[in-house]
Amino acid sequence: MKFLLFLSDAIIPVLIFGIIGYGLLQKQKIYDEFVQGAKEGFHTVLEIMPTLVGLMVAVGILRASGFLDFFSEKLGLITGVIHLPSELLPLAVVKMFSSSAATGLLLDIYKQHGTDSFLGMAASIMLSSTETIFYTMSVYFMTAGVTKTRWTLAGAMLATVAGIAASIVLAGWMC
Repeated sequence: MKFLLFLSDAIIPVLIFGIIGYGLLQKQKIYDEFVQGAKEGFHTVLEIMPTLVGLMVAVGILRASGFLDFFSEKLGLITGVIHLPSELLPLAVVKMFSSSAATGLLLDIYKQHGTDSFLGMAASIMLSSTETIFYTMSVYFMTAGVTKTRWTLAGAMLATVAGIAASIVLAGWMC
């Protein structure tokens, strides 16, 4: 067990030194390459900034307006049949757009129900087993210039539903 802890602490520094060592062996100008990559990364951030701001504003409006609470209350009648607690609906929806906003909702669930409760466990597992679908698609597809996403959204939604279902089952098993 101590070896695994050591390995987890050492893996990133070893990887960084390995990359630098490989660059030195290949006689590359490592610092110049780093600076060039940082410039390209900065330009990428500038290109995707409007999309990020739009997503963050939309999530903020949904949260502040109370729409998410209204949404979970109305759909709670339907989701109760499949044993999905209505308190997890806003979390599931917001996570598709923003991980940081979903973390805020997670903290609200912790405050209200506790971290070791069924809802706290299910919410924790849900956040770790789902993806920020729309954020990821908008950022990566816009950066890569992809215009035809084909089945990406359907596949990502299916994976998210599977992650939500797994979180409910696992939390029920753990509690």
